[in-house]
Amino acid sequence: MVQTFRQATGTCLQSPGEVAICGKAALPDKLSTAAKKGKMAMAAAGGVDGRNAEKLGYLGLGMMGFPMTRRLLHAGHDVTVWNRSSGKAAALAEAGAKAASSPHEVAAAANIIFMCLTDAAAVEAVVFGPDGLAMAPGVGKLVVDFSSIHPDAARSIAARLKAKNGMGWTDAPVSGGTMGAEQGTLAVMAGGDAADIERVRPYVLAMARRLTHMGPIGTGQTTKLCNQVIVGCAMAVLAEATRLAVNAGIDAKRLPEALAGGFADSIPLQLFVPRMVQGIHAPPLGHIATMLKDLDTVIDVARDTSSPVPMSALAAQLFRLAKSARGADADALEIYKLSAAQIG
Repeated sequence: MVQTFRQATGTCLQSPGEVAICGKAALPDKLSTAAKKGKMAMAAAGGVDGRNAEKLGYLGLGMMGFPMTRRLLHAGHDVTVWNRSSGKAAALAEAGAKAASSPHEVAAAANIIFMCLTDAAAVEAVVFGPDGLAMAPGVGKLVVDFSSIHPDAARSIAARLKAKNGMGWTDAPVSGGTMGAEQGTLAVMAGGDAADIERVRPYVLAMARRLTHMGPIGTGQTTKLCNQVIVGCAMAVLAEATRLAVNAGIDAKRLPEALAGGFADSIPLQLFVPRMVQGIHAPPLGHIATMLKDLDTVIDVARDTSSPVPMSALAAQLFRLAKSARGADADALEIYKLSAAQIG
């Protein structure tokens, strides 16, 4: 969800968590002629050379999908793209991608289809809609879903797609934010067949620093929920600590410096607190609605597994209040503003 500390304060630290899935993305600089022709060295993609490289697709060109696709193009890969709003696909087409008019067209052109969408409903529509992936021949093809959705939804969609056209599935949510997507430093937690994970590894590592196979389909999504427990609760706790400092007359901007190296130190501390104190919310590190969606999913899975999650439940309620007060698309760090004194 989070970006680097450099964007916030001028120092470079990579965040451990990622929330936002889709949104606006900056237009890329044009790629080199060599990249457009797919002639760049494939070492950047983990050692796949041009003769062995598979044709790729990418669905969903938002805050994460746009820079991730751009990295695939920079690595010289053949990528067919689709987005609900065509402008982003057109921009990537200028950079060397092939623009498709539907997910079905992407599936027809690619052997491995990546996607990063807002929620389970969006994934369902792209897979099973009138021009969805399920309408294309699928045997031998593989979907890698970077979206963050309920583990049960991932398992259900994967099973129904396999039954419909034989297409495989890997759930692979990511952490590291838009800067991680731009710099190729994302952490990817994946669920699926081991052979499928190894098949996509060189392509994923063109977009990410780490790919960890967690087990069968759905385990990637469960791992991402654990990530969101930590990140969501950290936001709430750091907002509380920052407000205490401000109200007590301490220069809260110096908290990261004062606590550096101690047990309270962390990348979220170093990244979130300066942004909270200075009111830096553009571009957002993640939307309130996205964090709330993930924490609500945590609570649902916790109920099914008899897992006590009192901290996550409280954080979810705080984000629910923040959504009401600040709006669904507001930066998740605006949770800090909930405790601001109201005058008048």
